[in-house]
Amino acid sequence: MLSNKLLYLFVIGILLSSPLFAQEEKESSRELSPVVIEITPYRDLIPVQQLSGQELQRMNAHSVADAMRYFSGVKIKDYGGIGGLKTIDVRNMGTHHVGVFYNGVAVGNAQNGIVDLGKFSLDDIDMLQLYNGQRSTIFQSAKEFASATAVYINSKTPQFKEGKKTNLIARYKLASIQLNNPSFRLEQQISEDVSASLSAEYLHSNGRYSFRYKRHNLDNSVAYDTTATRKNGDIDAFRIEAGLYGKSTHGSWKGQLYYYDSERGLPGAIVKNNWSTGERSWDKNVLAQAELTQFVTDRYKFQIKGKFAYDYTRYLSRDSIEFFENQVTKNLQVDNSYYQQDYYISAVNLYKITPHWEVSLATDLQYNKLNATREGIGTLFTYPERLSFISAVATSLDLGSFKAQASVLGTFTKEKVRNNLQAPDRSVFSPALFLSYKPWKNRDLVVHTFYKNIFRMPTFNDLYYTQIGDANLKPEFTNQVNLGAQYQIPLESPYLKSVSLKLETYYMNVKDKIIAAPTGSMFRWMMTNLGQTEGYGIETGVGTAWTLGTAQITTQVNYEFTQAKNYTTINDIKLSAYGDQIPYAPWHSGSAIVGVNYRDWGFNYSFIYVGKRYDGAMNNIARNAVQPWYTHDISVQRDFAINPYRFRLSAEANNIMDQQYDVVTNYPMPGRNFRLILSFEL
Repeated sequence: MLSNKLLYLFVIGILLSSPLFAQEEKESSRELSPVVIEITPYRDLIPVQQLSGQELQRMNAHSVADAMRYFSGVKIKDYGGIGGLKTIDVRNMGTHHVGVFYNGVAVGNAQNGIVDLGKFSLDDIDMLQLYNGQRSTIFQSAKEFASATAVYINSKTPQFKEGKKTNLIARYKLASIQLNNPSFRLEQQISEDVSASLSAEYLHSNGRYSFRYKRHNLDNSVAYDTTATRKNGDIDAFRIEAGLYGKSTHGSWKGQLYYYDSERGLPGAIVKNNWSTGERSWDKNVLAQAELTQFVTDRYKFQIKGKFAYDYTRYLSRDSIEFFENQVTKNLQVDNSYYQQDYYISAVNLYKITPHWEVSLATDLQYNKLNATREGIGTLFTYPERLSFISAVATSLDLGSFKAQASVLGTFTKEKVRNNLQAPDRSVFSPALFLSYKPWKNRDLVVHTFYKNIFRMPTFNDLYYTQIGDANLKPEFTNQVNLGAQYQIPLESPYLKSVSLKLETYYMNVKDKIIAAPTGSMFRWMMTNLGQTEGYGIETGVGTAWTLGTAQITTQVNYEFTQAKNYTTINDIKLSAYGDQIPYAPWHSGSAIVGVNYRDWGFNYSFIYVGKRYDGAMNNIARNAVQPWYTHDISVQRDFAINPYRFRLSAEANNIMDQQYDVVTNYPMPGRNFRLILSFEL
């Protein structure tokens, strides 16, 4: 068994959740304008980007990944189609440094160690948030301190109008990629303090779309130029989710059950004239989580939450797969199944020493176990187990125009594997400091800065997955520094109502950065360490709000310049890629959104641009260059009512210029495509 000392430390943390502290002021609500909100009121020390409510409904976005493309600093790696893998990277620090939290609890994944944001439909999502560093509050779990960037996916909480106890929303979506997507959400008020929700969704698509495949030789002559159909991208997926929500005089609680089941084809890379693969994947994800928050006294509150997650993945390949072992090529067929269990519990305590000074202690305990059954594999599986104790001590100071937050995170892991592999225990401490200053009381100008050091262990997938893992991978250590300013300017013009400006500059350093690159398959990856990467960037944004008669117009334009270089040396010898931009990090990128509301009509235009970058071959040479791409999307919505029923009809046109592009080399994306959505609300 793994050590009991970590369990003992965690129990001490829970015992500290006895009534000792003061009730904090409850957060006030604020209506959000229908664009990306770059900053919330000054109570947020750390700026947040977010999308919520009507904004999400109006966007040409099918999943969480599609919506988050519009956030500054975000790069979505998309492997094509409805069922293709979609992962997020922020500021080029790597996907694993992005913590994804679903209703406040960290999300994991057994397939490849990263979270596939394409699995999260927007139908039940109330708000998406992105924090660089971490959230502004110190009243959070230790796990929430343990990532360089945090993404929060918050599902809807039942809200009932006066005299109404039942809400029902049903949707049906059709798309030109042979997509059928019915869904519903039912909310019921059980009593004044208790409510429940039930939602379900089915997704089917054959995943086929036409694309143009054009490649050049080094002398710029055309090597390939043809039109083909993307195959093996079909998907059948089912999701069901139930929630129970309650409140009391001094607290609140909620519990949720989540189940996801899918079968999908894995559209592989198009290389050497191979246009389709026989790879398939089956996923089953079960999640149960609960949370209790209690305001005990005027000075003390605590929160306890936990989850159990079970993830099953089956990978099947009937095509020949080439491996090189002692310079001998073998043709193998693979049928692997992986089973991961995740147990997690967290206790958070917050004490208000003075009205302006708070301290907190968060203690988390997590246990992960990975099993597998495999066919066609000659190597032994290691059946890894990991016990993690994570504790964070934090303090915050609020002096009105000046705010500060500091924390120290301790991460302690014990690991157990079979087959005589080494699995060292680790103990690491990670500090962070956040500061913000508002120079003038009557102006919404805020200057902020932060430093954060963070550590992450390689995942089971990095270390032990057959054909993927490397048991010799080193952990990553990341330092990031940020300096920025936000300015919101209210105007008295009869037309232009407000202007918001933002400027963020950052520097990041990652030691032993783990790079994951596909090896001709969405399931098989190559994991390698880069000795050191350094980068810096500038993020800018301008938002406006207009009123023209009865029409309301909002705009948001973002631009980012980033430079992320590989400075790896071996025995003080510089590698050939020394000083080159790391894979898939563009120097220039940006987005724009224009939203118009006129009576019962809504119009939305969005634009995304990603500049030149280089693929996973490391060296910045012409043959590894990936050309820039951009897309234009538009949508129109119409609300109407047939008493007592309300309807919304939406029509979307995506990539209207029919640009042929790859987000990841040799994984072509869909060209022009359309979607129709009919929503019914009772």
